Amino acid sequence: MAGGVGSTGGGVADGGYARPELLVETEWLAAHLDDPRLRIVDAEYPHAYARAHIPGAVGHASENVHLKTAAGEPFLMPPEQYAETVGRMGIGDDTAVVVYDGSSSLLAARFWWTLRYYGHTNVRLLNGGWHKWLLEGRPATMEVPKVEPARFTPRVDESVRTTCDLLVDAVGRDGVALLDVRNRSEYTGENTRGNQRRGHVPGAVHLEWTGFMTDDARKAFKPASELRSLLRERGVTPDKRVHVY
Repeated sequence: MAGGVGSTGGGVADGGYARPELLVETEWLAAHLDDPRLRIVDAEYPHAYARAHIPGAVGHASENVHLKTAAGEPFLMPPEQYAETVGRMGIGDDTAVVVYDGSSSLLAARFWWTLRYYGHTNVRLLNGGWHKWLLEGRPATMEVPKVEPARFTPRVDESVRTTCDLLVDAVGRDGVALLDVRNRSEYTGENTRGNQRRGHVPGAVHLEWTGFMTDDARKAFKPASELRSLLRERGVTPDKRVHVY
């Protein structure tokens, strides 16, 4: 998308990130709300989307915001089901996507990853999401946009996914880091989350996913230098292959 989200065009300050083009800032999105080549996705649950959202944003048609095969199951939708789901949201092969949520990017990052897994790389996270957007007094609406269904062609990219077999094989290997981003009590095994087994993968280090976000009302990603330091303290460095779970 020339001059648009595909090349960010100043969409995010570099900030020292290795891949700054994976984010866009609220200022950039506010200036591109009327761009017909852009699909804005609110990744929140339908009831939150119905209360208010960014003008022009589409939401999920069901409670299955994790895009899994079914409620309570761990696996991503198969290609045909996924293509139908995002196609109904107006996301086609050539659609530029910006996704956000009001959950410190938890749900938005999941949506972002599913698109990347199915080969759609023209997708960005809104840095700070709904929190930062509201904090800055930007427009909100309850109006649901009418979008034309689009044709989405899944092209699986296994390089962005870790399987249990890969994780088992990675345990104890040199040049590998295993990063557990659940909360501390899940990592230690104090919280079972209803699972039959508790604890963490042997050798895994811990940094809860919320630790990547600022502690203030913006809920944006921490500066690259701070993230790099947090990860380095745990042995997660650029020279290693990192498995996150």
